Amino acid sequence: MSDPAVVVLERPADPAPASRPRRLLVRLVKVVAAIAVVAGVGVGGYVTRDRWTPALFPASKSEPASDADGHAEPAAPSEQVLLSAQAQKNLRLTSRPLKAEAFWKTISVPGMVIDRPGFSDRGVVAPVTGVVSRIHKVAGDTARPGDVLFTLKLLSESLHLTQTDLFKSTQDIKLAEAQKKRLTASAGAVAEARVIEVDNQITRLEVAVKAYRQELLNRGLPPDQIDGVAEGKFVSEIPIVVPARPTAPPPAAKASAEPPAFEVQEVKAELGQQVQAGQTLCLLANHQLLAVEGRAFRDESPLLERVVKQGWPVEVDFGEETAQDWPAHGQTFTVTYVANSIDPDSRTFRFLMPLDNQSRVIEKDGRTQTLWRFRPGQRVRLLVRVERLDNVFVLPAEAVAREGAEAYVFRQNGDVFDRKPVQVVYQDRTNAVVANDGSVSPGVYVAQTGAAQLNRMVKSQSGTVPSGFHIHADGSVHMGKH
Repeated sequence: MSDPAVVVLERPADPAPASRPRRLLVRLVKVVAAIAVVAGVGVGGYVTRDRWTPALFPASKSEPASDADGHAEPAAPSEQVLLSAQAQKNLRLTSRPLKAEAFWKTISVPGMVIDRPGFSDRGVVAPVTGVVSRIHKVAGDTARPGDVLFTLKLLSESLHLTQTDLFKSTQDIKLAEAQKKRLTASAGAVAEARVIEVDNQITRLEVAVKAYRQELLNRGLPPDQIDGVAEGKFVSEIPIVVPARPTAPPPAAKASAEPPAFEVQEVKAELGQQVQAGQTLCLLANHQLLAVEGRAFRDESPLLERVVKQGWPVEVDFGEETAQDWPAHGQTFTVTYVANSIDPDSRTFRFLMPLDNQSRVIEKDGRTQTLWRFRPGQRVRLLVRVERLDNVFVLPAEAVAREGAEAYVFRQNGDVFDRKPVQVVYQDRTNAVVANDGSVSPGVYVAQTGAAQLNRMVKSQSGTVPSGFHIHADGSVHMGKH
């Protein structure tokens, strides 16, 4: 039996040592080629990123777009601003609905409150020569008709002589009447001519007494004192009293409440001073009936003539910051007088309007003083009508924001304020008149104040504020950090 075959496996011989570097070189070339391909794809993708990036990564609506240089483009401008309740209070925002109405264009004319001649002031003079022995009223006191202002000690010889003559004439009348009674009692014993003579004497004495009484009355003596003089009670001192108020003017300016008659404006006499007949003792003022005097230039006279002809009222701005302590005035001012002469110094002519004043009385320490709302010398501003604008919106000047040729108002919708462009047809110091052209509708609530601050806030959130600036709660823009 033969032995089984034995298979011998032999390991192949190693390649020749010279073939190993060749294989390493082939692998290195493949790696470099792969890196080159990847780099080329990356460069191509970067160069063409504007084409495939929007498709793979759409931009968010809240993120601003970028230009070719990588700079952010400004966001679309916003026309709204959202304010919290506290921010609205900080800005003192108030809103009211729009209402189409009529508005008068006006011109501004300077004016002044003055005394109305014949009704406001009057002087009190000494009726006779005397010495001021007592002053009953001082400046600021209220004086009603009949109140005593001064007491004068008489120095006038003529007044003393008139009192003496009145007393003598009164006594002579009594003696003549007694004589006539005796003659009449003895009828027939005395000639009738004697009785007639006594009657004529009595008539002459009565005429003299009447003249003496009138002279004393003109000197300021009251009737009761004159009666006392006739009985022998001679007057050595006379009171100077407040005269009666002047006759009321026509109902052009009725008083809302009857004020005290006069106020002592100035005392011109001193205690113990000798005054002459006709010398001014004091000045009394009644500021209930005043006037407003306006001053206009010559080229404005046609406007004043038209105001007088049409009966248009004139608006008077008294410059009162607050009138809460006074009742509503409610007077309509109309021009009642236009001067026909021009002041050569100011080159203006004057026109007048009656003014009905308001007053209140203060009592302290037994003294009464009257305080007036309007006072002579007070400067005012008169608005004279020129042209009427119909179907417009009348807003405060603070309700409109200006930006170049554009004008904006802000419509309120809850806490959101929308900026609306409008056309301003007229604007003055206090009012802005907006055309009713459909930009905003009647009844829409519009902010009455703070339009300039709201406009700055809209510009700030629209990305128009330069870098390094920020906006405060009041809408003002400042440089620096928040």
